[in-house]
Amino acid sequence: MQVQKKLSLETWIFLAWFTAAVAMAGSLFFSEVMKFPPCVLCWYQRIGMYPLVLLLLPAVFTFEKQVFKYTLPLAISGWLVSVYHNLLYYKILPESASPCVQGISCTTEYIEWLGFITIPLLSLSAFTIIISTLIFCQRKDS
Repeated sequence: MQVQKKLSLETWIFLAWFTAAVAMAGSLFFSEVMKFPPCVLCWYQRIGMYPLVLLLLPAVFTFEKQVFKYTLPLAISGWLVSVYHNLLYYKILPESASPCVQGISCTTEYIEWLGFITIPLLSLSAFTIIISTLIFCQRKDS
């Protein structure tokens, strides 16, 4: 007989919080330690990511159904900005569609790990994991 272990909702919320915390720490590392100045779209993505760290943490310890109402819209808005940023970065959209007209360009290449992993892609991945986890938890809780 095979024993199946099911992860609790709190564990899934912890995964979302941990992803947001790592993304926040990574963005701070890139800007404060590596001295990579963030572009306008990076700032908007930070506005979507940083509050998630604070909003998801209490839900890890005391799961409440309300967590989805105030975190999912924030994560989706950050994801949409991240998708737009990636479309600009990978030149699917022309640079003329970029809001980064002053200061740092939204297509500035700082890192490219393994030939394709970039800062915009890391952000998109983090938002995707968070949204997927939150939707999974919401459906599992229903």
